[in-house]
Amino acid sequence: MQTHENKLIAEIEALKDEFTETTNKLIKDVRRQDKIMARSDKRQQKEYDELMALKIEIEETQKEVVFTMGAIGEARSKETGNHVKRVAEYTYLFAKYYGLPKKECEMLKQASPMHDIGKIAIPDAILNKPGRFNQEERTIMETHAQLGYDMLKYSNRPLLKMAAIVAYEHHEKYNGTGYPNKIAGEKIHIYGRVTAIADVFDALGSTRVYKPAWDDKKIFNLFQEERNKHFDSKLVDIFFEHLDEFLHIRDTMKDIKD
Repeated sequence: MQTHENKLIAEIEALKDEFTETTNKLIKDVRRQDKIMARSDKRQQKEYDELMALKIEIEETQKEVVFTMGAIGEARSKETGNHVKRVAEYTYLFAKYYGLPKKECEMLKQASPMHDIGKIAIPDAILNKPGRFNQEERTIMETHAQLGYDMLKYSNRPLLKMAAIVAYEHHEKYNGTGYPNKIAGEKIHIYGRVTAIADVFDALGSTRVYKPAWDDKKIFNLFQEERNKHFDSKLVDIFFEHLDEFLHIRDTMKDIKD
């Protein structure tokens, strides 16, 4: 009996040792796997960080290209880069107070410098004429909205798709008398309505080859007269409700020549 018990104890001890050895091996394997996974996670995190950095760089480059192209368009018509900068800031304010999401407001700010990109295809003799257009010249000049849209419409990039809308519709009027398609009211995309009033505000207050800058009283009277004619009345209300903010942008971003 004693011999049998000793043998059983010996078997249990051996089993215990085997179990201990196995569990220790498992622990060691798990720890090694953890180290491998940690290295893998770090590698994956590094790859993810690099990918995100590249994405941000691409987005920033895209914004810079959009702004630069817009500035080139304005330069051909003897405007300064500050025109597109001011219009960008105005569009952001209008969009924000209209209630668009912050990200959309920011995108519209980035897209708005492309509003007159179609002007790069307009002959200099018309673009910089120091007087009123005749009917033929005006017809040619008005093609810049369609030309700008045609340049941008094939892009699948959200920013450029937005810029295409801006270029196409920023000369439409709320009462349907604008161009190129004479659409009216809220059929005009909010991006076009916002950029229209922002662009006109800056254009009226700036010296152009065909006119001197208007004084504020004249601009304000025009805006009141053009409620639901040229401009969406909601946007006119936003302009006057937040007038100090619009004037602050204008005064802090003046053209050097002014």
